[in-house]
Amino acid sequence: MNPRLFVDVDPRSLHLPTTRLSGADAYKLQRQIARFGTSIDGMPFPEVFRGRDGELVVYNGVTRATRAAKFLPGRRITVEIVDDLTKPVGHLPTIGSTLP
Repeated sequence: MNPRLFVDVDPRSLHLPTTRLSGADAYKLQRQIARFGTSIDGMPFPEVFRGRDGELVVYNGVTRATRAAKFLPGRRITVEIVDDLTKPVGHLPTIGSTLP
């Protein structure tokens, strides 16, 4: 395991994990929108893994990253890279590809 690293990224470019290929849970997303609106102030950093190809896949925070991508297009968010994977993840869909 590598030391944790924080980077700013466009949330639309983050890849979805294989367990959430269709994107954020609609109910959970609606709950977050009702509670926090478009604000990401105080939002915990989504945790991501870096694939062998250098692409980032969300490990924890798909709904948070989706909310930021939906309501703040073009705005970068800080994510925490928690580990490197031995496989590439660039073939997985991105958050941006699941937004209407």
